[in-house]
Amino acid sequence: MTGVDEPAVDDAAAQVVRLLQAAGRTVATAESLTGGWLGAAVTAVPGASACYRGGVIAYATELKHQLLGVDAALLARVGAVDAAVAASMAEGVRDRLGADYGVATTGVAGPDPQDGHLPGTVWVAIATPGPTVVVDALVTGPADRAAVRRRTVLTALTQLAAVLRRDREEPPSAHR
Repeated sequence: MTGVDEPAVDDAAAQVVRLLQAAGRTVATAESLTGGWLGAAVTAVPGASACYRGGVIAYATELKHQLLGVDAALLARVGAVDAAVAASMAEGVRDRLGADYGVATTGVAGPDPQDGHLPGTVWVAIATPGPTVVVDALVTGPADRAAVRRRTVLTALTQLAAVLRRDREEPPSAHR
């Protein structure tokens, strides 16, 4: 067991929905390795329809370009597992779905490496009304595919909650 369990994800999702509702803000998700789990965690919370705009599961690399607007040259140069790709995915889903915040996950769940990256190499990005926040969510130690995905969802939710709390204290326009 990785120490990340379903109640932790459920609690983090509930906190995100409460914070979004209190701020009158919305979120959209762009997912690769999490395959919709992030959006499912948010929408499992009663009242999520007031703050969740929708999500895009862009599992295939070319869909990151086609659906989210990630620069094709960037994808060709660095592959799908990169901080700049995560940031572009988050910004693309925020803009395309008309949300205040966009959250993106990309990485390697395993069991095999991808584009020279080991399983557990993960990037989470949060596009805000101010700057985009990128989190290196590298899963350290031995981890199976499910553990990597679960940890990524929890990281995305806890980081989004932290950004929402920060924005509550200091308006996003002050971050520029």
